Amino acid sequence: MTLPIFRRLPIDRIDDDSGDSGTQLTRSLGLWQLTAIGVGGIIGAGIFSLAGSVASGAEGGKGVGPAVVFSFLIAGIASAAAAFSYAEFAGMIPRAGSAYTYGYAVLGEVVGWCIGWDLLLEYIAIVAVVGIGISGYFEFLLTQFGVELPAWMMGAPGTGEGHRVDLFAMILCLLVAFVLTRGIRNAARFELVVVGIKVAIVVLVIVVGASQVVSANYTPFAPLGFGGAMTGAATVFFAVFGYDALSTAAEESKDAQRHMPKAILLSLAIAMVLYVGVCLVLTGMVNYKEIDPKAGISSAFAATGMASLGSIIAVGAIVGIITVMLTFMLGVTRVWFSMARDGLLPSWFAKTDPKRNVPTRVTWIAGIASAIIAGVLPISEAAELTNIGILLAFVVVCIAVIVLRYRRPDIPRPFKTPLMPFVPALGVIFSLWLVSFLEPVTWLRFLGWFVLGLIVYFAYSRRHSKLARRETGADQPR
Repeated sequence: MTLPIFRRLPIDRIDDDSGDSGTQLTRSLGLWQLTAIGVGGIIGAGIFSLAGSVASGAEGGKGVGPAVVFSFLIAGIASAAAAFSYAEFAGMIPRAGSAYTYGYAVLGEVVGWCIGWDLLLEYIAIVAVVGIGISGYFEFLLTQFGVELPAWMMGAPGTGEGHRVDLFAMILCLLVAFVLTRGIRNAARFELVVVGIKVAIVVLVIVVGASQVVSANYTPFAPLGFGGAMTGAATVFFAVFGYDALSTAAEESKDAQRHMPKAILLSLAIAMVLYVGVCLVLTGMVNYKEIDPKAGISSAFAATGMASLGSIIAVGAIVGIITVMLTFMLGVTRVWFSMARDGLLPSWFAKTDPKRNVPTRVTWIAGIASAIIAGVLPISEAAELTNIGILLAFVVVCIAVIVLRYRRPDIPRPFKTPLMPFVPALGVIFSLWLVSFLEPVTWLRFLGWFVLGLIVYFAYSRRHSKLARRETGADQPR
């Protein structure tokens, strides 16, 4: 007999639980709009600053050098192991919620709840972190034009003299929430345009930068050896996910069973090609020891006499990184919406706008929450909230895809993870290995949020979920 906390969403009837007219999403996204959301979530600060930071190192001479390209390739392979698992589920269960829904359907309610609760904090924190990062670029550009804003509005307390709040980061979080409340079709159009600009700038960097490459800068190629490249992979891994947030939009895809798996794998493939190209150009233009870890690409072009192009790239970085915020805020609102629709959170959160069919209530709550974090926390403290939950979601999804393949081999799968169970097992192993790199304070904060989540689950969600109500006859399926 299965314990009530491990009851599972019935996959065969999962579309029957999509809710009434007030809790439904509109299927309006095509393949390229979905791919743009994925690329928008993957390519961001990683390509504009993290590549240079890992190559040069926090301390001069201790970076991985040109071998940063190997770091991205290793991280990309590990990320692909999880991406294949997400792709199989996205085609098989075209429903909002991503890892939360997959965990609920395969491993049980309490597992799905824990992952969903986890992702609420992780995604909101990612939006805040990216907002803080863009704010730093914004301040830099203003100083280039001789504009100085009051110190009180330029950073969180403790980040600089006179800093009281990061006002620009807060406004940016609220602006992204506003865009999402305009409807998924309009948000996707905005994302498609901005991602196009971002990709064009990255291609410009690769094409123009290739003409400035000096082969001597590739020696030594791996100053810290293969071990250094592996350590670098642990750092840059956080720049090669984003497709997990994309999978939360499955219920808004026109043809999720065909398009979602393609969009997940396409977005990761496009991002990896661009990452590798930028890494090779960046470390070839200047010696890795001279790369600015905060603005690697712009500084490299400035060092080679193309400062004006470096400024254009900085502007492009600001515009392009906004898409990361949009993708992850989309992710948190759809997870939140899905949990509420399943009864694990109050149904008030699952109500959609009658005109635009988007969950505006949770969108504004997520926007305000991310704005508060971005406004009052330093980027290092906000960033510590973003890592562990994503990795544990990867572990759950990779385990779930193995379990379901053997438990229910009869379910139609438009896309199948290759080399089962080796590929998802690799995703589990690599994710757990990366978890071991996290600081103790990160674990403490995660455990605090986890315990709070369990209290909410046993006090409310366990009794109010749709499945629990059906077991008691209080709620019959339509």
